Amino acid sequence: MTIRTSFGKHKIRNFIGLGVVVVAVVALATPFIYIHFIEGPPPPKLSLPTTGTVNSSTGSSASSASGALNVGTGSVVGYRVSEKLLGQNSTAVGRTKKVWGLIDVRGTTIASASFSVNMASVVSDQAQRNSQFDGRIMDVTQYPTAKFTLTTPIDLGSTPQQGIVKQYSATGELTMHGVTKSITFSVSIEGTSNGLAALAEIPVTFSTWNISNPSIGGFVTTADSGTLEVLLNATTGTGNSPSSGGVSSSGGGFGTPVTVPSTTVPGLKLPSS
Repeated sequence: MTIRTSFGKHKIRNFIGLGVVVVAVVALATPFIYIHFIEGPPPPKLSLPTTGTVNSSTGSSASSASGALNVGTGSVVGYRVSEKLLGQNSTAVGRTKKVWGLIDVRGTTIASASFSVNMASVVSDQAQRNSQFDGRIMDVTQYPTAKFTLTTPIDLGSTPQQGIVKQYSATGELTMHGVTKSITFSVSIEGTSNGLAALAEIPVTFSTWNISNPSIGGFVTTADSGTLEVLLNATTGTGNSPSSGGVSSSGGGFGTPVTVPSTTVPGLKLPSS
């Protein structure tokens, strides 16, 4: 009788131990499956329209980059942040096409430039991430717009050529989350048939702009910095407007943000006598 009881307890202990192992395996496998098979890979980095040679001194023809250029269709701004979901590495990306501004080219010099971004329209592929971004992280209700203003002219050296990319350094003031800081970063510029295109990846340390770390408890953790991705299409044609950002029904980088339709309230009428 004693032997049977001991044997039964041993089986129970083995069963409990096996259950603990199964739970641990499931806990580790779930985020891996979600990131690699359900969520999928993050969208590729933004890129210039060219397929030409970087830093080449010759091109197909000079672009029409002169005078005031409007930030127009094809412009995209967003963020890219490395995150860890329960031990599994992933990349969070959010984007918007609601970008507007002006770039003033005088001869072979970018004399001035500025662009603004509708922060409330920045969306990723995850609704929960968007909610965190709009709320505690960026507080888009209080700080609906981010802006960059060039403070030092950029000497292009020569008239931009179509299909040719050159590297420059840009210095200006970046305003986000109600904080303005001077930054310097590398920018790639290419001549286009009706203006120029500019591409930049700007490193951003969240605390510098008083931005809350995107981490959510012990569930999702991130580093203390990320990357601001910028692709501007500056054109001699019509640019994006501040109200709409020139966004068509395609919306931002991952779909259309929710738009609440306006409601028409009928006018008041006096009752007939």
